[in-house]
Amino acid sequence: METDQTVRKPGWLQIILIGRNPKRTLLRALVLATVCAVGFRLFLLPIRVEGISMLPTYRDKGFNLVNRLAYVTHPPRRGDVVSVRTAGISIMYLKRVVGLPGETIEFQDGHLVVDGHPVFEPWLALPCDWTLAPRKLGPDEFYVVGDNRSMPALLHKQGVATRQRIVGKVVL
Repeated sequence: METDQTVRKPGWLQIILIGRNPKRTLLRALVLATVCAVGFRLFLLPIRVEGISMLPTYRDKGFNLVNRLAYVTHPPRRGDVVSVRTAGISIMYLKRVVGLPGETIEFQDGHLVVDGHPVFEPWLALPCDWTLAPRKLGPDEFYVVGDNRSMPALLHKQGVATRQRIVGKVVL
C-alpha cells in the first residue's frame, strides 16, 4: 500500500515571521538573546540621565549606554563623557573629563584653565561665569564636570574622580 506524501510548503506569512526553517530561526534567536544578555551584562551598561547638568549634550531623562571596556587599553582622555560611580553601581554621574592626572585645573571668568593655559571647549553652548581656585590633581585623579555651566558652580556636581570610580565611556 503506497501513501501519497505531499510536502507542505510554508505560507508567505510564516516565511515573513519565522522564515522557511523554524528550528534554525529559533536557534538564531536564542544565540542572539544570549549574546545580547552577556554583552549588556559585561560590556554595556544602560543608564538614564537625571538632571540638567549635561545640557545641551545630553537631555534630562535621556537613555544612554556606557562602554565598560573603553578604558582597558588607555586611560580617559580630556573631552570624554564618562560615567562616574558614587556609592554603588546604581547611582552614577554623567560628566565630561576636563582634567587629567598631574594637571592643575582652575576656572577663570568662566574659562577652563589647565596648567596656566586656557582650553577651548567646543561642547559648551551656554555662557559660564565660574571662578574656581586652582586644584592640583593627583597621579590617579581626573577632574570631571558637566556641560551646563550656566548653573552656579555651587549647584553643580563636579570635582575629582579617581580612576577606580570611572565606570566607562558613554557611547550613545
